[in-house]
Amino acid sequence: MRIKNAKDFWAGLMFLAFGVGFMVVARNYAMGTAVRMGPAYFPTVLGGILAFLGLVVFLRSFFIRPEAVGLFRLRPMAIVLAAIIVFAVTLKPLGLVVSTILLIVIGSFASHEFTWRAALVLAVVLAAFSVAVFFYGLGLPFNVWPAFLE
Repeated sequence: MRIKNAKDFWAGLMFLAFGVGFMVVARNYAMGTAVRMGPAYFPTVLGGILAFLGLVVFLRSFFIRPEAVGLFRLRPMAIVLAAIIVFAVTLKPLGLVVSTILLIVIGSFASHEFTWRAALVLAVVLAAFSVAVFFYGLGLPFNVWPAFLE
C-alpha cells in the first residue's frame, strides 16, 4: 500500500503517538468513574479521542490524495479574533447575554453568507443556551445582564 498524502500520514502518526502517550502516562493515576472523575480520567479520555482521530487521519493518508489549499484569508480570521476580544472585554460590564449576542453578531460578519436575520436568531438562541448552561446549570458567577441593570 502506498502513501498518497505524506502530510496526513505524519500528522496522523503524531496524533496517534501523543494520544497513546497521554493514555500511558495517565495509567499512573486513579481513574475514577464518569460521575467522580479521578486525575487520570480526563487525560485518558482526551488521549483516546486524540489517538482515534490520529488513526483516522493516518489511515486516510493511504486512500485520499491531498486537496489544493485555498487562499489564505486574513479578514475572516481578524473578524473572529475581534469578536472574541469584544466578548472578553464586555463580559463583566455588559453581562453574559449582551456579550454573547455581540460575539455572534460580530463573528457572523466573517462569513460570506451573512444575513442579519440568521445572525440575530443564532445570537438570541446561543445567549439563552449560554445562560441556561453556564449560569443556571453550572452555577458560574457571571453577570447575566449589564451591571447597571442589576
